[in-house]
Amino acid sequence: MIGRYGPEGKGKLRGTGRARGAGLEGRGAAVILAPVAYADLKIDYVFRRVFGTNPDVTMGLLNDLLGRAGPSEITSIEYLPSDQAPEIEGMKWSVVAVKCRDASDTTFVVEMQVMHRNGFLNRVVYNTCRAFTARLQRGQGYETLTPVVGVTVADFELWPDDERDAARLARVPLVSHWRMTEKTAGGTGIPQVEYVFCELPKLGERAPVTAAEHWAAMFRSAHRWTKAQVAGLGLSAVQLTALALSNEATFTEAEFDAYRRAREEYEQLQDFILSAEARGERRAEARGEAKGVLKGKRATLRSLCATLGGALTAEDEARVEACGDEATLDRWVTQVATTRAFDGGAG
Repeated sequence: MIGRYGPEGKGKLRGTGRARGAGLEGRGAAVILAPVAYADLKIDYVFRRVFGTNPDVTMGLLNDLLGRAGPSEITSIEYLPSDQAPEIEGMKWSVVAVKCRDASDTTFVVEMQVMHRNGFLNRVVYNTCRAFTARLQRGQGYETLTPVVGVTVADFELWPDDERDAARLARVPLVSHWRMTEKTAGGTGIPQVEYVFCELPKLGERAPVTAAEHWAAMFRSAHRWTKAQVAGLGLSAVQLTALALSNEATFTEAEFDAYRRAREEYEQLQDFILSAEARGERRAEARGEAKGVLKGKRATLRSLCATLGGALTAEDEARVEACGDEATLDRWVTQVATTRAFDGGAG
């Protein structure tokens, strides 16, 4: 069953044989209305289409994720020229789409990331800091630099709850804000660079309540929603606009083909990740089972030695602990049981 908010299923692409504009399918006397099909907002092509050319939608996303309202609300947006956009090398499934400035001249750099890679956080820091220094022109003073906020929407967890719980650390929320603070008192005296992360999986199966949670639900599941479902979700006007821009019926044939190719590549990537994870889990289980068997055989040998009065010396104990061969441990158990003595060299 397809969940409204959760990740059940990957929502395979619908067939390409559908009418444009009015969303009609078929020809002849009976005209059937095709269900509204929203494109996946996580896909590079769709993300750029929705947020890279529609300032009001991008401002709505940022204001909701950053909790900005009133004097701090972003009211104007400036898109980066292509030759000034921060580069993300080696990251096909990343998007840096917009730069916008609020009344205090703060710059915002937005990225959509669907796959965790080694060095990901370092790269986020690097690109955000590059955006901070990029405005300094030759001959200008450092006082001309203005704050930068890197905003990352991630389709994976960076700080999983179970790991934080195991380390006895506070959980990191769905939308987290990070900036430099003084270690002892916690003061925020260096606000020039800030990082904001929205970890989509942390929405879980719960129904969204806040505006930020509604955006998370849209990124995760909108491509599986029907028009009737959307009507009952309580989305804001700007969120409804974002969905309308992602309606596949508004795509040209060329745009839909580009989206289809990107979506298929994304699904292949997800299949590869899931397969790799499954292989890793099977290997881990096999290693765990083997370790459990070896541990049991060592315990049997030690118990037998202690019962028969032939306690292991420190050297013998080290040899038993280092042994990773089941057959050898079995021979040692048989040896002790029949001779009442342990001779590691005989194994």
